[in-house]
Amino acid sequence: MNNINFSELEQDLNKIKMDTLAQVGQQDADYIRRVVRKQRICEFSGRVLIMLGLLQPVLWVVGVLLLALAKILDNMEIGHNVMHGQYDWMNDKQLNSKSYEWDIACDGQSWHRVHNFEHHTYTNIIGKDRDFGYGLLRLSNDFKWRLKNSWQFITYLNLTVLFQWGVSYHELAAERVFMGKKKENRESLVTDSQLKRGFFSKGARQIIKDYILFPALAGPFFLWVLVANVVANLIRNIWTSTIIFCGHFTEQTETFNEQDCENESQGQWYYRQVLGSSNIKGPHWFHVLTGHLSCQIEHHLFPDLPSSRYQQIAPQVNAVLDKHGIAYNTGSFFSQYGSVLKRILRYSFS
Repeated sequence: MNNINFSELEQDLNKIKMDTLAQVGQQDADYIRRVVRKQRICEFSGRVLIMLGLLQPVLWVVGVLLLALAKILDNMEIGHNVMHGQYDWMNDKQLNSKSYEWDIACDGQSWHRVHNFEHHTYTNIIGKDRDFGYGLLRLSNDFKWRLKNSWQFITYLNLTVLFQWGVSYHELAAERVFMGKKKENRESLVTDSQLKRGFFSKGARQIIKDYILFPALAGPFFLWVLVANVVANLIRNIWTSTIIFCGHFTEQTETFNEQDCENESQGQWYYRQVLGSSNIKGPHWFHVLTGHLSCQIEHHLFPDLPSSRYQQIAPQVNAVLDKHGIAYNTGSFFSQYGSVLKRILRYSFS
């Protein structure tokens, strides 16, 4: 670390950002609107085919897959990136970070606080970034081993299946809203009652929409549609959880303590983002379905750049990091996911 010229690293990465921002415009607006149209087509077609599946079961399967695809696009390429403010410059009320609400149990404002601010500012800093340390999984030696860690692989599988609810509960768990014993030296941005209201109101809306309203519209085929919605949500949960874990918790990603990050420069902040992130290789369609979080390094470096630009700048970022002798953590989906599983198992027993 002492051999890295952080000032030069900052200049090199800032140049990539500014050069890319200079290109952002109509092409990016057209892109995100195309994705939104495709997402809506997938959702409408999926719900229609689910009903037609009464006549031909294979149509039900296709309908469920299309509905799951619509939910993945809404959460990953649209919701996550819109809520980062990547398209605020368009002045489109439907694509504004302050007003957008996604098709997931997590309240949008909670996501802004925990993810956009805390995680992206204090990436992998123990005691600051809730992704490392709100108690569900032990993923580093920064935390003492406890008996419950012995079965944390099962905990991980449960989290994967119920991922939208894990994301929704994330802030409440970190603040110990339902458990008391609030963490010391943490100034909550909102009251417990506000957290509870956001959690229950958004969660209730999702339950009503997916498991009551749409099934009820099917009349006597209530269960037919209910099962379809459950399966579509399950597919979305497994996909989003897997991609997010691959971007954050491979064996190579590092953690940091607060003292090491005091008064850090922009170049040092960039360095921490790189060491705390992992990329996944894949074709264009794969990147779209991940919300371009397959380019997690680029996203952590430049979270407010339109996500579709990450593939374009990835070779440039790689070249800059190579110039400064910094490892660029990337690999195939299966190698990165295997690395995640190894990390979970490794810290389960030692």
